[in-house]
Amino acid sequence: APVSGGDVGARNATLSIMVGGDKGAFNAAKPILKKLGKTIILQGGPGAGQHTKMCNQIQIAGTMIGMVEALIYGSKAGLDIETMLKAISGGAASCWSLDNLAPRILKGDMEPGFFVEHFVKDMGIALTEAQRMHLSLPGLALVHQLYLSVQALGAGRQGTQALYLALQHMAAMD
Repeated sequence: APVSGGDVGARNATLSIMVGGDKGAFNAAKPILKKLGKTIILQGGPGAGQHTKMCNQIQIAGTMIGMVEALIYGSKAGLDIETMLKAISGGAASCWSLDNLAPRILKGDMEPGFFVEHFVKDMGIALTEAQRMHLSLPGLALVHQLYLSVQALGAGRQGTQALYLALQHMAAMD
């Protein structure tokens, strides 16, 4: 079953687990899954867990671009970035990426909780499935292209927060 929560969720056994399959098999496996995560939901039949994971990755793509651009904008505007993060994380902008990955970026920590190359693969799967369903996802396509530029910079084995490196380079801030 697909999971979400990154390295933090794996270490703390707080992963979100998206299961697709037979309800009986799900109920039998649930005690084991509870040792790995706190949100364990049967999404439907076979494949439903994978589609849910793609929805998760689409959402993350949006939050990652927003978080990274906020850091770059705030920096260019001369803001104290830590103070800015405290302010926006208490409101509607609050999200896992802001809480967990922005502090890593500020420390220059690009160690993977989830590899860029795996995120690129997942976004590619989501785009392929969307095309199969005759669905256009222009935001995801844009973020996918930006992450391909992260790989082109040689950062495919770094964490998804390495998007900052590519956008910082594009903004001529490096």
